[in-house]
Amino acid sequence: MTDQADYVPPSVWTWNKESGGRFAAINRPIAGATHDKELPVGKHPLQLYSLATPNGVKATVMLEELLALGHAGAEYDAWLIRINEGDQFGSGFVAINPNSKIPALLDRSVDPAVRVFESGSILMYLAEKFGALLPTDGAARAECLSWLFWQMGSAPYLGGGFGHFYAYAPTKIEYAIDRFAMEAKRQLDVLDRRLAESEYLGGSDYTIADIAVWPWYGGMAKGLLYEAGEFLQVHEYTNLQRWADAIGARPAVQRGRMVNRVMGDPASQLRERHDADDFLTQTEDKLNPAAG
Repeated sequence: MTDQADYVPPSVWTWNKESGGRFAAINRPIAGATHDKELPVGKHPLQLYSLATPNGVKATVMLEELLALGHAGAEYDAWLIRINEGDQFGSGFVAINPNSKIPALLDRSVDPAVRVFESGSILMYLAEKFGALLPTDGAARAECLSWLFWQMGSAPYLGGGFGHFYAYAPTKIEYAIDRFAMEAKRQLDVLDRRLAESEYLGGSDYTIADIAVWPWYGGMAKGLLYEAGEFLQVHEYTNLQRWADAIGARPAVQRGRMVNRVMGDPASQLRERHDADDFLTQTEDKLNPAAG
């Protein structure tokens, strides 16, 4: 590998598939499908194709919260998309999300079916469809959406920036880690200051803003994301810690976090979800659909 201190960008960049670190096999500079593969379709109105990354958790938490509120139309099938195996580049998935990123949602309760991609868009779509977890009052709605879009704009610094260079890059680059650690801590401070004055991000009520932010920054606050808690001294953000614990204690959040999960304690995983009772009957075929 070239010494970073001596690196001079070439006149024309070319794709080196060996230089991308842990996720080199799934990153590429072109879009589109790499193979033909139709997506499975279950019996419920909503079909989710996802993985329990922070962005995927947003969607499953939202759906579980809607069901907890009594919205029966939010019943869903959650199909596992194994991004390390390139499932997101199958023709069926690309038809729903041309950007080949999870999560992707297909709403079959309407004709023709509606595709929704990008996690923030999925949250807004479901909130508006069911009239829940998004304020209707002008000021409260604006505050909620501001924090929702803050997360969508900020998370790449936490994931593709700090997370990549701290945890996944093939070499540790001091400048890159320092640059993105500074930005990560600034973002944690932004949240901590907001939560010093407000119970939830949007105000006194729990909203899609909290659902969007918690999987990323709640995970970071509890030292789970990239195992960087000590490095970033996350315990210092006491208001963020309070909020992260409160969100994490919600039963719907705990259920949503399990869905499409393939890492950690097997008891915390429900690799596919097709009925509410799947959480109570985690048989081998549900924990590991590939084994069925």
